[in-house]
Amino acid sequence: MTLPLQDIPLALLIGMGATAVMDAWLLLLRRLGVATLNFSLIGRWVGHLFKGQLTHTAIAKAAPVRGEVAWGWFTHYAVGVAFAAVLVGIQGAAWVHHPTLLPALAMGVCTVAAPLLVMQPAMGSGFAASRTPTPLKNCLRSLANHTVFGLGLYLSAQVVALISR
Repeated sequence: MTLPLQDIPLALLIGMGATAVMDAWLLLLRRLGVATLNFSLIGRWVGHLFKGQLTHTAIAKAAPVRGEVAWGWFTHYAVGVAFAAVLVGIQGAAWVHHPTLLPALAMGVCTVAAPLLVMQPAMGSGFAASRTPTPLKNCLRSLANHTVFGLGLYLSAQVVALISR
């Protein structure tokens, strides 16, 4: 997979757009009373990562770090852009100019591996949320959120394709 320099701005726009779509979804869920991730906890994890601590028993109980809210949101969007860059690198610029739904949804579904296999274990929730009271429910919620991210990849690519014509 290679991402040519001229495709980096496209991946940046697509990733930011897809992450914003996911955020709109999470906001809707929150308004419906569904608990969603507090991005400051991601920032707290990143802050502790800079200090050499990769894993936590419970990230919510870890000492707060300066700027954790900003770090959390920055990380959230940076990861979204990175996932979009992988998609654009795999599919190529032709996909960006004529996006199709299936590759974007597949990428979104694949990205659920990040929280289930990396973030949740590192933050104390165990692999696939196994240390939470409702692991299956949490895994399905993560899958739904990342599927929405995949839909956001497609929608954002559609907007980028319209703008770049």
